[in-house]
Amino acid sequence: MISIFFKNTYLLAVFLLFFLMISCSQVQPKKSVNNSQNNSFPILTGAQQTAIYFPLIQNKNIAIVANQTSVIFKGENSNKKDKNNYTHLVDSLLSLKIAVKKVFSPEHGFRGSANAGEKVTNGIDEKTGLPIVSLYGKNKKPTKEQLKGINVVVFDIQDVGVRFYTYISTLHYVMEACAENNIPLIVLDRPNPNGYYIDGPTLDLKYKSFVGMHPVPLVYGMTIGEYAKMINGEHWLKNGVTCNLIIIPLKNYTHQSRYSLPIRPSPNLPNDKAINLYPSLGFFEGTTINAGRGTEYQFQQYGAPFFPKSNFSYTPKPNFGAKHPKFENKLCYGVNLKNVAKLKTVNIQYLIDAYQKTPKNMTFFGTTFTKHVGNLILEKQLKEGKTAEEIHNSWQPKIELFKKIRIKYLIYP
Repeated sequence: MISIFFKNTYLLAVFLLFFLMISCSQVQPKKSVNNSQNNSFPILTGAQQTAIYFPLIQNKNIAIVANQTSVIFKGENSNKKDKNNYTHLVDSLLSLKIAVKKVFSPEHGFRGSANAGEKVTNGIDEKTGLPIVSLYGKNKKPTKEQLKGINVVVFDIQDVGVRFYTYISTLHYVMEACAENNIPLIVLDRPNPNGYYIDGPTLDLKYKSFVGMHPVPLVYGMTIGEYAKMINGEHWLKNGVTCNLIIIPLKNYTHQSRYSLPIRPSPNLPNDKAINLYPSLGFFEGTTINAGRGTEYQFQQYGAPFFPKSNFSYTPKPNFGAKHPKFENKLCYGVNLKNVAKLKTVNIQYLIDAYQKTPKNMTFFGTTFTKHVGNLILEKQLKEGKTAEEIHNSWQPKIELFKKIRIKYLIYP
């Protein structure tokens, strides 16, 4: 009996060990869908997930807020820079007999070819015959008449996660118009290529403008869908109204995911390097310094004719996205940033360097500098000779306060 008992116990132990081995092999944690080094699964944009939002727009008259980035990628590869890899959202919906009645276009226009700040007029899209209504210039907000007969508005624009990039201002006004006219808004979410950090000066609402409408740091670390939730939740729309907001979220995305934009989001952000440097070099838009406009390396270099002579120079000339760049046809000495390591903060040293290289009898600050920065503090700090570390440290208290607000509206880890 004893020998049989031990024998059975031994067999039972072997069986249990085998069962545990099988079980453990089945419950091993899956690879993370995204990490800072690599995506285990491809990121799917909101626009790609047609099965989710098609039922919401079928048999409805819809308007689309879109530009050249509003595309549906074929298959699962939304990172491939190949024109044959995607179709425009408007073209796709029309081919599926969705009743697209008009298109609202942001800064740079529906096809994304207008200069920064250039007037974008209403018109007719040659390819589709649809009316194009500009939301840049005097008409930044869709009117009641422009929304007449529209049942749903779809917003699908690739953002870059920087406060003075005006697509989030267009988002604000579209949400406000939809709220006031009781029209649902569907936001097809897209990745934020600068979504992995939060930094920069926070906007003082006294200096609110179209290049900065909300009290957020320059780099706010949210997708456009998450940002829309924050606009609603913080009651930033006029009279505290809220929009009937539907977000089609990204799939396989985290804020640490690497994402290379397959289509330039505006004429002067041609590649990943420019997009990464844009938060740091965008300050120059409010100064007399050229930030690479009029070259093939926009937001990857900066300079001016009055900088000290150096081994690096370039001459801005009219080109795609810059009909009349600063210092047109004049030799500029400056700094080449094409090969710098990827930034994970706003590098204020570039602005300090340019300010110090500008002769005291020359103008440095332009009329829009305060609007781009969002407050008066940075100009004062530069004039006082504050170091980059001192300036950067001065941003942190308000950044920490913002993070507590931001966390309420995050969709992704």
